[in-house]
Amino acid sequence: MGKALYRKYRPISLATVVGQDSVIKPLSEAIKSGNFSHAYIFTGPRGCGKTSVARIFAHEINGFKYELEDSYIDIIEIDGASNTSIDDIREIREKAMIAPAEGKYKVYIIDEFHMLSRNAFNGLLKLLEEPPEHVIFILATTNLEKVPITITSRAQIYNFKLASPEIMLSHLKNISEQESIKIDDDALKIIVRQGGGSFRDSISLLDQISNLKQKGETITTSDVDSALGLPANEKIRNLLSAFESGDSKTVTDILKDLLNSGTTAETLASDIIARIIENPTPKSLRLIDKLFNVQYPFAEAKLLVAFLEANATPASQPVITLASAPKQPTDTESEQRRAAFMQRVERSKIALKNRQEEIKLSHEKVEFSETSLTDSIVQGNELNLKAFVKDIKELNRGLGSTLESSRFVLKDKEVQIYPKESLIGVLRSRKNLEILKKAAPGFYINIIDTTEEKIPDNSISVIDDTKKAAVSAKMQEKIDALSGIMGKGTKVIDEEEDATF
Repeated sequence: MGKALYRKYRPISLATVVGQDSVIKPLSEAIKSGNFSHAYIFTGPRGCGKTSVARIFAHEINGFKYELEDSYIDIIEIDGASNTSIDDIREIREKAMIAPAEGKYKVYIIDEFHMLSRNAFNGLLKLLEEPPEHVIFILATTNLEKVPITITSRAQIYNFKLASPEIMLSHLKNISEQESIKIDDDALKIIVRQGGGSFRDSISLLDQISNLKQKGETITTSDVDSALGLPANEKIRNLLSAFESGDSKTVTDILKDLLNSGTTAETLASDIIARIIENPTPKSLRLIDKLFNVQYPFAEAKLLVAFLEANATPASQPVITLASAPKQPTDTESEQRRAAFMQRVERSKIALKNRQEEIKLSHEKVEFSETSLTDSIVQGNELNLKAFVKDIKELNRGLGSTLESSRFVLKDKEVQIYPKESLIGVLRSRKNLEILKKAAPGFYINIIDTTEEKIPDNSISVIDDTKKAAVSAKMQEKIDALSGIMGKGTKVIDEEEDATF
């Protein structure tokens, strides 16, 4: 079996990274000079290459050759979404004190580190303030706004962007030529649009599409539309043209035709947004704001209403006479308006990427072992909580660990889960909710916000409370012993800064 294209064409050096010149240039200069910061923050939307560049940079810092399957003891990758506690940061701190085994530096890559708890951020701050000379942190996040200023001020920040359509199209053409894939430019443009600026997603789509025709046959737009379940390109163009001209009847007719062809309203809305972003106008950008609301329930009705509302003429338009006509904007004002317009376009691109990710997750199938379907979890009308968490942890270690730190209330056919405050968003993600529901068929999964509701006294845990208390007491003894040697710790975030969390 051949290697997937997205793995085959994944960059293995900074010099081969495409579309991130503003980031790669200073990182390459740091490699040449050997002048490194103790902490870097890579921020940007999903799929733009943050983690790939972090791995490459970590290898080049130490002069290691980067291979996709290699493993160096001095390069440590940590999932910030499932290692969120202060204990996790303490463990990092203890291991960071140990000198590197092979290279000059020990490099820690922490992905999605914005999901760390408040106490964990405090611990990380202490580590960034007094880092060992042999340690470098590369922190990646899709949500920089959730990171305290005390952390961001102590690191070099690099902003990653989704690839532009021009760069992505050129990259896919190059791959197509090397792989002898015959495909129309217009068909490639559809893949570029559906990939949303992500190299991984776009190359994976090209890989999928490449199997549509025999070698030597040309793949067309209709082939791609059919394979991806997309509405016809011509109909979308006619739809947007009718919208711009204010022809509500034609808009309604085309929408009904597209929906009757089997395309879901959510998919159709995302495709229309992508088309608008390619050639935006002030009117179509108003439509984008409304299209993002097209989702279950009544998605089809919301789609139609979005077009009709965006196309509606305001009830009262001011009458402009020659005397009262506004003066022409100055060059500076025009530039400011253009900049504001392009900012809206960029925000729409990021929002579209997130929406496509949600749609993709909502359609993903979760596979379980046979134990999920036996009486070991669901016994009659009762749920075996320990078996429930154990089976999930075997499938997804991070999610299982999150459940182990949560409290539960089993009420008839309802499973109430009370997670730690910092982990509520993890459990409420669409993908994780689907895992929970499929692991306990017939039960209603209810994630309770512990910032708003008190954990009931009758709640239970999958870990015995006596054991948890013993572990906590033992940990406290260690902390007290360390405090006696090193001096009492102090709070590293003051009240004013604390309010930013």
